[in-house]
Amino acid sequence: MKPDHDDRQNENRPPGPPMRMSRGVLGWVVFILFSLMLVMMVMTNMASREKLSMDSFKRELEAGNVAEVVIQNDRITGKLKEVTGQAQTDQFEVEWPPGAIDSEFTNYILRECQGEVTFDSSTGVLFNLLINIIPWILVFAFIWFFVFRQLRGVGGGPGGMLGNFGRSRHRVSSKEHTNVTFNDVAGVNEAKEECTEIIEFLKNPKRFQRLGGRIPRGVLLVGEPGCGKTLLAKAIAGEAEVPFFSISGSDFVEMFVGVGASRVRDLFKQAKDNSPCIIFLDEIDAVGRRRGAGFSSGGHDEREQTLNAILVEMDGFETSDQVIVIAATNRADVLDPALIRPGRFDRQVYVPLPDVKGRLDILRVHAKKIKLGPDSDLQRLARSTPMFSGADLAAIINESALLATLSNKDFVEMYDLEEARDKVRWGRAKRSRVVDEKERVATAYHEAGHSLVQCLLSDADPLYKVSIIPRGPYGGASFSLPEKDRTNYSQKWIHATIRILCAGRIAEEMTCGDVNTGASADIRQATEMARKMVTEWGMSDRVGFVYYGEDPHRTTMWMDLPGGHDYSQTTAQMIDEEVRHLIDEGYRDTRQLLDGNRSKLETIAQALLKFETLDASEVHKLIRGETLDRPTLSDLLDADQDGMAPEKTTPKAKPEAPPEPELGSGPLPQPG
Repeated sequence: MKPDHDDRQNENRPPGPPMRMSRGVLGWVVFILFSLMLVMMVMTNMASREKLSMDSFKRELEAGNVAEVVIQNDRITGKLKEVTGQAQTDQFEVEWPPGAIDSEFTNYILRECQGEVTFDSSTGVLFNLLINIIPWILVFAFIWFFVFRQLRGVGGGPGGMLGNFGRSRHRVSSKEHTNVTFNDVAGVNEAKEECTEIIEFLKNPKRFQRLGGRIPRGVLLVGEPGCGKTLLAKAIAGEAEVPFFSISGSDFVEMFVGVGASRVRDLFKQAKDNSPCIIFLDEIDAVGRRRGAGFSSGGHDEREQTLNAILVEMDGFETSDQVIVIAATNRADVLDPALIRPGRFDRQVYVPLPDVKGRLDILRVHAKKIKLGPDSDLQRLARSTPMFSGADLAAIINESALLATLSNKDFVEMYDLEEARDKVRWGRAKRSRVVDEKERVATAYHEAGHSLVQCLLSDADPLYKVSIIPRGPYGGASFSLPEKDRTNYSQKWIHATIRILCAGRIAEEMTCGDVNTGASADIRQATEMARKMVTEWGMSDRVGFVYYGEDPHRTTMWMDLPGGHDYSQTTAQMIDEEVRHLIDEGYRDTRQLLDGNRSKLETIAQALLKFETLDASEVHKLIRGETLDRPTLSDLLDADQDGMAPEKTTPKAKPEAPPEPELGSGPLPQPG
């Protein structure tokens, strides 16, 4: 009896809306009908021509009834003159056998035809078919992409006349997939503490609203590339267990004007529908640059419209909207002031480069994924990586694991960690590179000059090692091991560094009698330091306590004063003279220092030519006049070929090779 009751209910129920054809099926039906219409039009146009036999064509031609003839490769068409009283078409096509029209028949047509004769080199039927169809295809394609796709986009969400172009291209990570926490972030403890209250608000917003406090609208993460800004934002979302909307600043801008603003509105709408949540705008300087002269092309610039949409959306948050915007940039100086004011981005969290303790914590986090050997000293590695970012340290751990794997080792040794550090910072060592002997000798003296002056100056960083093995774009390198992280540079340390940079060129000039372009990086670095001493750091008595550097808050790209500076030509000349004075003074002092230690320079250079790499202890031994008794690389290879290790630590010379000069026995002969 129950089915009868249900049937009676269905009979009394008012009829529902009629079933509608889906937009996809409707589009295909329209496409098929449109294609059939085009084919029928073309076929009708082709069928309207009258077929003439060869004899009929000749009779019409000789009678003077042909008004126009078109000769193609394998086809003859034309028009007949109008004949009164006859119902016939004026277009005809000659039934000509396949093949090219011969020259004899062509001359006959030219001689007998009283009308116009033209030659067409096109492909015939196929060409005419394409000529007739292509314009209609283009019209239909335009209608398909900008009408049918727009109708489809209206049903899927906002987009206006641009359809899905106006939809935001963000990536959403739910709280189940956001598995990054503060335990995965190391080296930025202060930044983590500053973000803790954001997590507390997302978890318990009523606690902050009890006393009438307003929640922060946005947080701007500022720091050098690779310091962990994106990782910190993911950790905030993971700790708060809320959805994480992430998008890059460049994803807003598209080829159509107004798309960026539409995507901003769509992003914030979806975020409010999924609150509480976090919106992460990576590289916000792509759309948040300062507005005004010199920064954009006008009021209708696409980037400005996108920025205005972001400003309006962030200012339209209600106190009950549990949506926090986190943005990251390494160019906070170029952001628009309206974007970083309180009420939008209420606070700026600086994510600095990690100090030695932070680097150690970061190395320990990443070292959990690999097998470390007993001699691996992460503390030493942390001390030898000043100014390295978190991304650099992660790359060092990964590269060391790869090096150990390629060497068939069971674990990662300290040698692998140090080699990976040098590879990340300076490039891969080119041990197989064939170097000219003259260039090799010049590089040895160049690096010997650096290392000697670095050891003799008390205000310089301690030497770590020196090598003449090519690495990256450099023919050799001297590595230092700072005793501490420097946030400020003392004047004594800068003077010592300038003298170290000058030592390489001076050592080449003193011993080789010539100089080369290998000191270009040293010259550039020394000049930059000297210029900053004069223009920015106030370390020049002549220039004084005045700032003459670039203005980071300049609102125009063009300088108002002649010469492109905010100071006079007299001041510019004085700055140049003072920079030259600092460089010349350092160059003169370094030459005197190397002249007084010429024998030590020769000793270090010969040791580099023999061993290629020296550590700090070995360099200090050579400065004290001691000799090195470790085997060279060629001695170790000879011992491996003989099947036994060398019994003595003193290297055994080959019988056929001349004996190598002893350290400190005098300068090497000048290369010819």
